Amino acid sequence: MYRTAAKRFLAGGGFTTTRLLRYPKLRSTIIPSSYTSGLCTSSMGGNTESPMGNQSVNPNQSGPTVSSSTGTGEGQRRHESRKPRAEFQEEQARVLSASLRHVPRLGWTEEAMMAGSRDVGVSPSIVGSFSRKEAALVEFFMDECLQLLMDRIDSGLDLRNLIPSERIAKLIRIRLEMQFPYMSKWPQALSIQAHPLNVPTSFKQRAMLVDEIWHAVGDGASDLDWYVKRTILGGVYSTTEIYMLTDDSLEHRDTWAFLDDRVKDAFDLKKSIQEAKYFAEDIGAGVGKSVQGLMNGVMQTMSRRSGGSAF
Repeated sequence: MYRTAAKRFLAGGGFTTTRLLRYPKLRSTIIPSSYTSGLCTSSMGGNTESPMGNQSVNPNQSGPTVSSSTGTGEGQRRHESRKPRAEFQEEQARVLSASLRHVPRLGWTEEAMMAGSRDVGVSPSIVGSFSRKEAALVEFFMDECLQLLMDRIDSGLDLRNLIPSERIAKLIRIRLEMQFPYMSKWPQALSIQAHPLNVPTSFKQRAMLVDEIWHAVGDGASDLDWYVKRTILGGVYSTTEIYMLTDDSLEHRDTWAFLDDRVKDAFDLKKSIQEAKYFAEDIGAGVGKSVQGLMNGVMQTMSRRSGGSAF
């Protein structure tokens, strides 16, 4: 199994994430990404405290700007075209990172992005350079959270004394806790991800997440098992994420109990394959619909499985 290769690039003015899943036998290191400019929730303001840590984008770092100089020749502009593009991408990343602090108040919106651009001294007109705007902000957050999870694993997160199901539950919990500062606005993020134009990137990002978790657990599966395990874990993650939105228990204790049960059931492979089929049907029926409609569909399916046979 090789290390996830991660490289983000702009396509048509919007952020698109290209990552490779780890397949058997070959292992390499992650490709540093210019878009992972500090921690995604490090710029949280007010009294909101993020569980993601204290790393941050350097606010004193001078942001590069894009200018159209009339004093340069066409040949020189072509020669220097790569540098301005890279700098502009970095500037967009700084804007997205700064925008996250405004999400709890303004949601995953252009308004939050414009507020973020002002924070880093960039004209709000830069928001127009993102082809999918709100989706770019959500996808940036998802990428940053995955990078943070990978960093925590690589920095020595102790999983040695845990059995595989406990390792998986711990990693999923760490990842979901990163969404706490945005819980009131997370249904909106799910709705954005469920839009037909955004579904491919959304599924790709979740696939990379579950692949990273299986890798950290020490999974050495190949052939069909490789795909089955990732499909099952994707269902565990997504159903727990939706359950968390309806959980009002203290410190989300019901969510973590729900997660532990789903992970334990997931190790019953025969049962889990059927559950993955149910979940795929729910997702397929919910694409393009409201988040509430998707949540209702998943909850109805879970209700049909009385007797604890859910993930």
